[in-house]
Amino acid sequence: MSENEFEKIKEILLERKKQILKNIDDNSKEIDGLKVAEASDDADHATISADTAIEEALNVKQQKELKEIEYALFKIANGSYGICEMCEEPIGEARLEVKPQAKYCIVCREIVEKRA
Repeated sequence: MSENEFEKIKEILLERKKQILKNIDDNSKEIDGLKVAEASDDADHATISADTAIEEALNVKQQKELKEIEYALFKIANGSYGICEMCEEPIGEARLEVKPQAKYCIVCREIVEKRA
C-alpha cells in the first residue's frame, strides 16, 4: 500500500471512531433515561427492560469495534498494518476497503470463525 492509501484508511478509521464514540455517548444517555423512566404497569416495565438490554448490547458491540479500530490505528503507526496476524501475508486491499480494521486475510478469517 502507498502512503496515500494508508492516510486514506487512517482517515476512515478516525471518522468511524468519532461516530462510534458519539453512538456510545448517545446510547449511554438513552440507557440513563430508561433507568429513571417510571413504569406504570408490567408492560411498561417489560418494554423498558427490553429497550435497556438492546441499548446495552449495542454499546458492547460498539466498544468491541472501537477497540478493533484503535488497534488498527496502532498498527498503522507501527508499520504492521495490512499484514494478516495468522499467516503474515498481506491482507487484500479490497478486504481492507470493506473492513479497514481487519486483522486477518479472508482465508485466515474463515479459519478463525470456524474455531469459534
